[in-house]
Amino acid sequence: MNRLVIAPGVELETLSTGHGQPTTVFAHGLGGGIADTRVLGSGVRGTKVYFQFRGHGASIAPPGDWTYEHLAGDLRGVADATGATRALGVSLGAGAMLRMLTETPDRFDRVVFFLPAILDQPRSEPGKSRLAGLLTAIAAGDQRTVEEFAALDVPAELRATTAARAFIVSRARTLIAGGLGESLAGLTGQSAIPDRSALAKVAAQALVLGCRGDVLHPAEVAEELADSLPAATLHVYDEPQPLWRHRSDIRDRISGFLNA
Repeated sequence: MNRLVIAPGVELETLSTGHGQPTTVFAHGLGGGIADTRVLGSGVRGTKVYFQFRGHGASIAPPGDWTYEHLAGDLRGVADATGATRALGVSLGAGAMLRMLTETPDRFDRVVFFLPAILDQPRSEPGKSRLAGLLTAIAAGDQRTVEEFAALDVPAELRATTAARAFIVSRARTLIAGGLGESLAGLTGQSAIPDRSALAKVAAQALVLGCRGDVLHPAEVAEELADSLPAATLHVYDEPQPLWRHRSDIRDRISGFLNA
């Protein structure tokens, strides 16, 4: 692991694998990290740069509420420092990438949005309520409740498996240890970008992967995002938590797109 200073008081944990061109940067979701995005980049050629957003893992930043502008700054800092020309964002990371692209629409030549959560409108009430409950439990250090929320990211029939239990406990510990509840509380009512019309200027080829049945990542958001981008390929899985059931297909779609 390496550490990258991108702004005063902001130091991000990074990991680079592979070699040569192109360079792709991977941005994880809330409570995720390098381990989560490495799964998605396993078949991608060239140099792969994984990082942890502020407050995740060993990454640090000044205290206070964070916005999508802050998160876009994290992504931009890593991309600029490593010369990345391609990017993949998961959920929170997808929102950060959207914000970055509205400011610099020609920054990347290929981008992947995996489970985008919001565009220019705040989350729906069910999604907002679930996220707010999670962040409240994190702020309180309530391990059991955070585990209950983390379990919702696993298909019900798999939650008792060894792999699922390990994921749930690890995710809860990561969320609580990072003290993310207070810093991310303001994000529940925010949109990622001011106006989706700005996406019409994005120069990159895009792959958008969504799913149905997930209140935090509505299929409609993925569909609206693909419609808003000039050059986008959309695939929507028919069930939530697709990485648990369709991991091989997801990796094939991502590597096939980024290796083109």
